[in-house]
Amino acid sequence: MRTIWIAAVATLALATALAHSVKVAGGLVEGTAENGLTVYRGIPFAAPPLGGLRWKPPEPAASWQGARKADKFAPGCMQSMGGPPPSGLSEDCLYLNVWTPAKSAKDRLPVLVWIYGGGFNGGATSIPDYSGERLAKRGVTLVSIAYRVGIFGFYAHPELSAESAQHVSGNYGLLDMIAGLRWIQQNIAAFGGDPKRVTIFGESAGGIAVSMLCASPLAKGLFIGAISESGGSFGPVSKNPSPGENMRVLADAEASGAEFAKSAGAASLKELRALPADQILEAGRKQRGMAWPIVDGWVIPGDQHKLYEAGHFNDTAILVGYNSDEGLSFSHDRTAEAYVHGVKARYGPWADQLIAAYPASGETVTKTARDLSRDSAFGWQTWAWARLHSAKAKVKAYYYYFDQHPEHPASSPEADHGSPHGAEVIYVFEHLDDLHRSPTETDRRISDAMATYWTNFAKYGNPNGKGVPEWPAFSDKQPVVMYFGGTAHTGPVPSESALRVLDGYFAWRRSPDGAQVKAPRPFGAK
Repeated sequence: MRTIWIAAVATLALATALAHSVKVAGGLVEGTAENGLTVYRGIPFAAPPLGGLRWKPPEPAASWQGARKADKFAPGCMQSMGGPPPSGLSEDCLYLNVWTPAKSAKDRLPVLVWIYGGGFNGGATSIPDYSGERLAKRGVTLVSIAYRVGIFGFYAHPELSAESAQHVSGNYGLLDMIAGLRWIQQNIAAFGGDPKRVTIFGESAGGIAVSMLCASPLAKGLFIGAISESGGSFGPVSKNPSPGENMRVLADAEASGAEFAKSAGAASLKELRALPADQILEAGRKQRGMAWPIVDGWVIPGDQHKLYEAGHFNDTAILVGYNSDEGLSFSHDRTAEAYVHGVKARYGPWADQLIAAYPASGETVTKTARDLSRDSAFGWQTWAWARLHSAKAKVKAYYYYFDQHPEHPASSPEADHGSPHGAEVIYVFEHLDDLHRSPTETDRRISDAMATYWTNFAKYGNPNGKGVPEWPAFSDKQPVVMYFGGTAHTGPVPSESALRVLDGYFAWRRSPDGAQVKAPRPFGAK
């Protein structure tokens, strides 16, 4: 009897171990059991982009023998923006992570794929706020993918374009995302995920990337839903990018890339690839604003606004929105006079109309003025996207506005402060313990509602379901927005009359006359 019991225990232990080992394209990966989930960290989805693979599209990861431990995050991709992520930094960084509640490969759970933000110059999957265990427990398989950032992820150069079969360069970070999504299509069923129900979601640069993937023919068929938090890329191309009109064409990016090579002391692409990563980073610090996706005619075929107008985009359901006071993070003017001067410098003949639409109050730069920064970079991008999608797509668009924040006394300098950039992330991931204050019951209600809507959207292509208020689809005929502030409730498009003035500005910038105007302030200038 004892022998039978020992054999049974051994069999159970073996079965448990096997349940944590999954066969993927490169071999076996062994995850860990964590509170009802199986978690896999640091799975390679592409070859390390080292040496001759620096500034090349990602290639398949090499196979390995035996079971590969997938129990810790891989290093983040090389970057100089902010401090290093918890897992450190390396050029060898193309890995993904999986949190799954599936009990077997037959479960076929919907898949949510996280794309981190960081201005295309920073970010990593190991950032604690992006840990996916709480969303996964709501019945989805959560995946986070890494991508190259900064000078390593978005560098164009004439020699790079010459060696490319497509005669392009520059969008390597986006190609990493696409490679990760292809890996998911091939392998996620082994983790209990459904490759036919993949939804991508991201914030800031991640949300902008989501919109770019929605218009990229290379991403067609890789996902059926897209969530963008403070994203969108619908501004016109520009020789001298500014927030909201960040995109350049390949030729201009190549010219900047050639100048960068000279500043780094490299006479050729071969010499540039031979430089240590830290030396490349140091040279890149002097090239502020260069590391951004570009219109290359391949990954990004053209001006995204025009692509949508022509119906050239991947027809997937979208859920898009932004935060009430993004300008807190991106407005640098300290006086009303400086604000007016800056608006006139950037917006030229449209300045007076925009100042009237987004007025400063007295001597200070109040929220009404900060909202111009919010809307040029995020609000108008989202509004334009939702309108174009609802007019041209077969599936629906859902639009939100995040306004959850502490209330400050009327006499406080923070009295008019709303929700800054990135504030919604910990609500979506249900990490309210990372708030810089004690969460309130209202915070918990908002977090629960957002996590419910986001996971419902992944499950059904529609955020609605039991326990949350009805969220109508958005259109010009029914311009209803879901507000997350105090409660989840519907309301009108925020600052719609001002957005229409800004819409006029962007239309002018696309006109022959407006296209000739070079914005005097470079991207990122203060």
